[in-house]
Amino acid sequence: METLIFDCDGVLVDSEAIAEATLIQRLGQWLPDIHPEEALRQALGMTTANILAHIERGSSHHLPEDALERIDDEIEARLVRELRAVDGVAEAIATLGVPLAVVSNSRRQRVLASLATTGLDTRLNGAPVFTADQVAHPKPDPAVYRLAASHLGCAPSDCLVVEDSVSGVTAAHAAGMTVIGFTGASHVAAGQGDRLLAAGAWRVLPHMRGLRELVQHWRETREPAVDD
Repeated sequence: METLIFDCDGVLVDSEAIAEATLIQRLGQWLPDIHPEEALRQALGMTTANILAHIERGSSHHLPEDALERIDDEIEARLVRELRAVDGVAEAIATLGVPLAVVSNSRRQRVLASLATTGLDTRLNGAPVFTADQVAHPKPDPAVYRLAASHLGCAPSDCLVVEDSVSGVTAAHAAGMTVIGFTGASHVAAGQGDRLLAAGAWRVLPHMRGLRELVQHWRETREPAVDD
């Protein structure tokens, strides 16, 4: 069964800039000897917990014990006030005509809240949601994508994924799925398309208006999975 899988942050909702701004502010206060902007570019797509651990290793200072909880709470409060859907994604979803799912490295509570805040929960019409808190190892490990394929009853080769980060592309590609690298959100740095291709993306999509055409091209040219 052909299925289109969306990452959430930076693909469905334009949340990464909000999360990044919050992290830069707090990390600048807590770890004054690091350059948070540069460190965050390297950690895009990781869970917040892994981002904090990754950046703390490069500092001579230590994060507060409750750093993760404080940052998650602050990000989620800002998302309620500021979050918007990615430009064109609601219109794109309406034209696709294939089963949909969401696979995110964020915790389930945040994903469901983000979809509700932007109204995309209605557009997705009950599409299943899979999140990092369901597996032992988050993206870039392929576990959450393998979990999604198993629950959906899909062969990985029957899944087309839209991801915005190297971490996410790496995970979906390692799971055996075809990946579109999306570069249309507000947080994307120069050269991101090349980085996504190097990580295993099949095509790069700069705006959601082109998604339907890519999905159709994939459906027409791919080799369907063969049941044993």
